[in-house]
Amino acid sequence: MFTCTLKNETYQFRSISDVLAKAGEEKSGDKMAGIAARSSLERMAAKVVLSEITLKEIYENPVIAYEKDEVTRIIYDDLNLFIYKDIANWSVGELRNYILSHHTSTSDLFRISRGLTSEMISAAAKLMSSIDLVMASQKIRPTAHCNTTIGESGRLAFRCQPNHPIDNPEGILASMKEGLSYGSGDAVIGVNPNNDSIESVSRILHMTHDFIQKWDIPTQNCVLAHITTQMHALKKGAPIALMFQSLAGTQAANDDFGVSKEILDEAFQLMATQGTSTGPNQLYFETGQGSEVSLDAHLGIDMQTLEARTYGYARHWKPFMVNNVSGFIGPETIYDGKQVIRADLEDLFMGKMHGLPMGIAPTYTNHMQADQNDQEIAGMLTALAGANFYMGVPGGDDVMLSYQDTSYHDDASLREMLGLRPLREFEIWLEKMGIMENGKLTERAGDLSIFK
Repeated sequence: MFTCTLKNETYQFRSISDVLAKAGEEKSGDKMAGIAARSSLERMAAKVVLSEITLKEIYENPVIAYEKDEVTRIIYDDLNLFIYKDIANWSVGELRNYILSHHTSTSDLFRISRGLTSEMISAAAKLMSSIDLVMASQKIRPTAHCNTTIGESGRLAFRCQPNHPIDNPEGILASMKEGLSYGSGDAVIGVNPNNDSIESVSRILHMTHDFIQKWDIPTQNCVLAHITTQMHALKKGAPIALMFQSLAGTQAANDDFGVSKEILDEAFQLMATQGTSTGPNQLYFETGQGSEVSLDAHLGIDMQTLEARTYGYARHWKPFMVNNVSGFIGPETIYDGKQVIRADLEDLFMGKMHGLPMGIAPTYTNHMQADQNDQEIAGMLTALAGANFYMGVPGGDDVMLSYQDTSYHDDASLREMLGLRPLREFEIWLEKMGIMENGKLTERAGDLSIFK
């Protein structure tokens, strides 16, 4: 039992999981699950208690037992115990201060991250303000390589997302050309399919691959079907440069997603031997706070901590991209714009602290208490914090998935306002096509006739 007295009232917390849940900033999903703090004072008491808990205590009390959960096993089996033992007696407060210290370098953070469990990283984030999360995220710059190199300093990438409600080839191609003409697509050209059949997914893979080959575009293609569908398509000869899957922070939720270590191991090996990209990073994962709650697979653990565990699981397969979509589910998990912004900042820091090449989709659905202003604020703050990539959606409105995301124009604006450039290989291609010059879009931007 953990206790803290504030204003003559004593608050009691039954476990580390309870402390973590009540120390988190307000999220509607945690309230719905009945695990959130009941007042701001209780939340502050939980933060005080959490700041004094040692990393050793967290290590010895995982939120889900090792023998009961595959995610826990991956996190603990991958841990560098030599590094962990160096810092085991630190409190969470000391960890937070170390991360934010001006004397702590990027390489220091990369090293220490190998000795931290995901719950430790989540705990540190719960003690951080928004400015703290931005400052910490700026210090961490993971890189990865597929056909392009993502994460280099001064670079900002985008996924060109040319979805179509009926997978119409002409519609997909038109959206893809528009995105490329605005400099979006260096992270990946990734299509969410309406039809998840092997045949339909294979057609889109061939179409995007052929277009990339024809125009000699330094990028990678991906169709965001279920990973087993993509594996079947790959075995039948479909060209895949980057393979996708959604992940969660509990084995129960991953079971609902139809994914496991065994499947991901097979996908990793298949891409290494049959994928079309250079690699070595050839997997693309999508995550977001709330999926476990929406599936009733949260096991009494708060959304932020489960999201951190998702990153601990994901890093085992050394992905090229990890994309956070915390606002995608709706108000039952993330209620409004304030919660979206906080979740995006938390997730960016936690993902990067796990050493992942982290992107953010500051998404919202039309039945949430959020709007374009909230989305743009989240985009600007996470870009300032050093997100590796964003989505590029025509008009910012995904007509297939029915949610709002960053548009091709937003992509260009984020680069321009922060003085960032496309990925190195892609910028050379943009200049060759006359789309960009000296890091700025030319008058040819948005002109689809350049692909005739």
